[in-house]
Amino acid sequence: MEGLWVRGVLLIFLLPCPVGSQSSSIPDQQWWTEPSEAPSQHQAARATEEQKADGAQEGLPPQPRCVRCCPPAEKRFYPQYQPVPQINMTILKGEKGDRGERGMQGKFGKTGVAGSRGHAGPKGQKGSMGAPGERCKSHYAAFSVGRKKPLHSNDYYQTLIFDTEFVNLYDHFNMFTGKFYCYIPGIYYFSLNVHTWNQKETYLHIMHNGAEVVILYAQVSDRSIMQSQSVMLELREQDEVWVRLYKGERENAVFSDEYDTYITFSGHLIKYSGDP
Repeated sequence: MEGLWVRGVLLIFLLPCPVGSQSSSIPDQQWWTEPSEAPSQHQAARATEEQKADGAQEGLPPQPRCVRCCPPAEKRFYPQYQPVPQINMTILKGEKGDRGERGMQGKFGKTGVAGSRGHAGPKGQKGSMGAPGERCKSHYAAFSVGRKKPLHSNDYYQTLIFDTEFVNLYDHFNMFTGKFYCYIPGIYYFSLNVHTWNQKETYLHIMHNGAEVVILYAQVSDRSIMQSQSVMLELREQDEVWVRLYKGERENAVFSDEYDTYITFSGHLIKYSGDP
């Protein structure tokens, strides 16, 4: 049994292999049934063809023949690589164009952390003196006047006139009329000091635009004394303030002499009305 099986196998390998166009008609599955058997079948077919060729042409050198035993390999097209030409951009660069319009302002970024305080710089030079301001814009007003002559009231109402000027800023107090004229509106402070005459009555008013504001009074006495009165007034521009004697049933008088000043009247601006 083993000898018959071996002969059968040899006969199969010794069968002639068709050449030419007939090889293409044989299905590929007959030649390549198993991947492990494909090389042995190919070698057997090639040996048979060589023996036939040797017998047909005796005496000639053997000529190898190519027997197609497998399908041709697929042809793939591989394009030839060609390097990309390099272009010199400096040659193609044109002239610089005009500047475009300014774009819209972007959004503000977040506020950063405040830095530390820097060092103090050197002291600068003193600047030049500015131009003098207008007189009407000066927010100062003050006066202080006195009287060295005694006075007896002959009329019922008599303005007290002063003959000594201590301070009269900007001449707001008129020495001839005995009145203070307000040029700077605001709050003012006024004070009046007099010396009484013994055996005579002393009766005076501090006046504001014809109205009595405060009174300084001293009854008849055997001795003379110093009396004082003070007041704060809110004045408007062109207001007037002065001192007036009033004569009643008794004689009204104030004492003074040529060597000492016993009667004084003073006033000054405390706060300008335009200040906050």
